[in-house]
Amino acid sequence: MEPVLQVALDFYTLPRALAVAEEAVAGGADWLEAGTPLIKSVGLDAVRALRERFPDRTIVADMKTMDAGRIEVELASKAGADVVGVLAAASDATIRESLEVAENYGCKIIVDLIGVEDPVARARRAEELGAHYVGVHIAIDEQMRGVAPFERLAAVAQAVSIPVAVAGGLHSENVVQALEAGASILIVGGAITKAEDAKAATQAIRQAMATRRAVRTELFKRGTEASVREILEKVSTANLADAMHRQGEIPWVHPVFPGIKIVGRAVTVRTYPGDWAKPVEAIDVAKPGEVIVIEAGGGPEVVWGELATHSAAQKGLAGVVVYGGVRDVAEIRRLQFPVFTRHIAPTAWEPKGLGEINVPIQIGRTRIHPGDWIVGDDDGVVVVPQRQAVEIANRAMAVLEQENRYRREIDAGSTLAQVAELEKWEKR
Repeated sequence: MEPVLQVALDFYTLPRALAVAEEAVAGGADWLEAGTPLIKSVGLDAVRALRERFPDRTIVADMKTMDAGRIEVELASKAGADVVGVLAAASDATIRESLEVAENYGCKIIVDLIGVEDPVARARRAEELGAHYVGVHIAIDEQMRGVAPFERLAAVAQAVSIPVAVAGGLHSENVVQALEAGASILIVGGAITKAEDAKAATQAIRQAMATRRAVRTELFKRGTEASVREILEKVSTANLADAMHRQGEIPWVHPVFPGIKIVGRAVTVRTYPGDWAKPVEAIDVAKPGEVIVIEAGGGPEVVWGELATHSAAQKGLAGVVVYGGVRDVAEIRRLQFPVFTRHIAPTAWEPKGLGEINVPIQIGRTRIHPGDWIVGDDDGVVVVPQRQAVEIANRAMAVLEQENRYRREIDAGSTLAQVAELEKWEKR
């Protein structure tokens, strides 16, 4: 089969899904998918609306059927779906029932390999049962951790003779890789649905498919350690706090002047209130681009000032966070070196040498380890654990992209309450 471009409309509001679908079709989308979130939010009316609006396009209902294959496929088909998604993790009986109903109602079945331990074996079994397509699908939660579909795709494509779909982080710079790995159906979600111009994004992917050459766009690349800094420099601490489910904030610290943005790995310091020896010694330990985070008891006793700031700036450090006191803020502001602190006070205390450098510390309920990512801006400071950095950065970027989408709709005349459908989702 000739390669087709399927757009996954994973929204939870129908008007937004239809608006993006219009742009995607104008850009050359072949298949339109009523995504699982959309179906769970508004039901099969999403499929009905897509069928009515786009009678010449293939409509996919991503039901993720796990049981009751007969009734679910019948309902989706009657609503106007040409293709219905059934999970490979379902029993053979459910897949058989789904295929029998599909034959009766004139639709086709794609067996989704998401979450199965042996996708090759299950793809072969799906083909034996009569599936029309199989789909290699990297779950969004796996994508956030940097998992890519191409190795799995190539193995499945070599094992079966039916068309293979692929979903999981596709965009105009890697769809050629998917085609070369054996995909016939390219399922693209966020690269189109989160783009400022969904039509242009779709056209870029179609161009890459036609020419078999990557098309570079202003898309933030997800999934690698190398992309973490780029994303953390783009997102805000508010985006990160949302992505981390209200975790990670270093409480009660604020920038000493506005307009600060810091991103860097942590060099941690634990010191006695007022003892500035270890904070200053940490400057020698830290590498350029790192952030010194000082736990000094949270009181007003000063452990950092202008000379330490000048030394840190000369070393090329990214910034300093002080859970304690800072002085000489006029000079710090003149230097424009990022410093966050809980207190500003004039009195320096004594360098006794108590404390430790590069040990785990805790400020409020937030634990900070050496090497964790520190992000600070006008709202405060958030800690991103290094073991979760790829996932959290990706999730924060998804938060920013959703906010950008809301902002465009507000600019078009909507309100925040309307865009977020607050009344619909209020707890009764």
